[in-house]
Amino acid sequence: MVKTTMVARVSDGLPLAASMDDEQSETELSEYKGQAKTIFRRLNLNSEPRCSIESGNYIFHYIIENGVCYLCICEKSYPRKLAFSYLEELAKEFNLSYGNEVDKPGLRPYAFVKFDTFMQKTKRIYQDTRTQHNLTKLNEDLQDVTRIMTKNMEDLLWRGDSLDRMSHISGELKDSAKLFKDKARDLNLQALYRKYGPPAIVILVLLIVIYIRYYLF
Repeated sequence: MVKTTMVARVSDGLPLAASMDDEQSETELSEYKGQAKTIFRRLNLNSEPRCSIESGNYIFHYIIENGVCYLCICEKSYPRKLAFSYLEELAKEFNLSYGNEVDKPGLRPYAFVKFDTFMQKTKRIYQDTRTQHNLTKLNEDLQDVTRIMTKNMEDLLWRGDSLDRMSHISGELKDSAKLFKDKARDLNLQALYRKYGPPAIVILVLLIVIYIRYYLF
């Protein structure tokens, strides 16, 4: 079954809406919700538009439409086709209701919390895989979900950490290179002063003496 649902803006990972879960589910899914936020931070406009990510006893399914990511956490036994059909319904309704507001400047986290009403209603429809509605969905010729990429959360987190570390190291190297360049410039200037400073001073003194001798006397 679908355990929980989250909606976020892809450009910056800003949470836009989330389903309200009971206390037991909140405790049970706390770690996985943290992983979902990590997924949002990893996404960008070039990410796979549809993806499944396995993690422990659960699996994350997400779709990206119009710059918004719709993600649900499901039990691994829940049919993938139903999960993506569920997300597509959410995306369609959210885009109709709030599509023009997603990119507004200064948008606060969970600005569309009212969308939970529609999410809960739709979630109930998709909970029982044996209902006629869901059996029909399973038999429909929807997009071939077997072609949707499946990843492993551990690999995703490891790769993300590696990228973060590489980015950090790259930043440090750039800072070190800039510092080296500045110090090298200072040393070059000091060398020039030592080499040409004394002769320049002598020449300047001679010019002053000549000027005083021939123009003032």
